[in-house]
Amino acid sequence: MRRSALKLLTIATAGALIGLGLAPAAVASADTSVTVTYPVSGSTYINALKASVALGPGTLTSTFDLNTSAVSSTLSLPAATASVKELGFIPVTATTQFIQDGAATGTASLGTNSVTVTSQTTLQITSLTVAGVPIPVGHSCQTTTPASITVTSQPGFKVLSGGDLAGTYTIPRFSHCGLATALINFTIPGPGNTITLTLGAARLG
Repeated sequence: MRRSALKLLTIATAGALIGLGLAPAAVASADTSVTVTYPVSGSTYINALKASVALGPGTLTSTFDLNTSAVSSTLSLPAATASVKELGFIPVTATTQFIQDGAATGTASLGTNSVTVTSQTTLQITSLTVAGVPIPVGHSCQTTTPASITVTSQPGFKVLSGGDLAGTYTIPRFSHCGLATALINFTIPGPGNTITLTLGAARLG
């Protein structure tokens, strides 16, 4: 068995014991912080646009503290592009970058295979076309404040083998988008947006 696989097995066993309150003092007092990386893809549904946007593929790097169940994560995703028809007939295409403001934090348990993580994420629009015509948005077209996005593990999720994390969030208003600011704020911000992230198997380190 490779060393990385053996270490993951040891971590999983320790995590299960800690989650059940059965860990011996030697395990509980040891350095039980571990960092893993997941491949991730998913989608987000923008409620105001009535459209789903594909996310990824990207990576999610998480550091787990098996003593405290604390988790700190960094999500890296490529820009996502949404194409919709405004008013039912005007084609609009927007490319958006999800920029995580600091590490996402929350809790995770190997014993129960449950995760809850909250991130502060700024949405930045990098390009916009309306009816095939590029609309300048500048280099600072983004939400006025970060969106607070909380995702939780869904049925079938396993901390080591992955699965779905999902949640809802509100998109704040945008600023610094030039003449497109009013159009963007008329069409995108608002509550009721959903996000699903599908994680693959964890890789140590």
